[in-house]
Amino acid sequence: MRWFKPNLRNSLHAIFSAGPATAPPDASELYTIEDIRGKMLELAGTVPDEESAAARRRIRYADDIETLWFIRGELMGLLARSHGEAAALEQIELVSDMFEDQLPPGLRSRPSPLGRS
Repeated sequence: MRWFKPNLRNSLHAIFSAGPATAPPDASELYTIEDIRGKMLELAGTVPDEESAAARRRIRYADDIETLWFIRGELMGLLARSHGEAAALEQIELVSDMFEDQLPPGLRSRPSPLGRS
C-alpha cells in the first residue's frame, strides 16, 4: 500500500496553495549580533561598574542571538534601578527592535496591554 498517492488534485493544490512569495528581508536592514551586543554594552555602561559588571560579562561572551535576547531582562532591571523604569523601557524597546526577523517565532515580543491607556 502506498501512503502518498500522487494525483492531479494534490499536484495542483501544491502548486497554487503556496501563496504569494514574500520578499526576504533586506540584508542592510538586519543588525548583526555584534551590533546588538555593542548597543547592549553601551546601555550597560551607563550603570555604575560594580552593578553592571556581571551583565556586561554575560553580554560580551554570549555566543548566539537567543542568549542576548534573554539577557535583555537583566539589562532592563539594571537600567530601571539606575535610570527609572520608563527610561529603561524606552532603551530596551530600541534594543528589542534590533532583533526583528532574527529570532524564532516563539521568542518574539508580544504586545502588552499594560502600555495602553
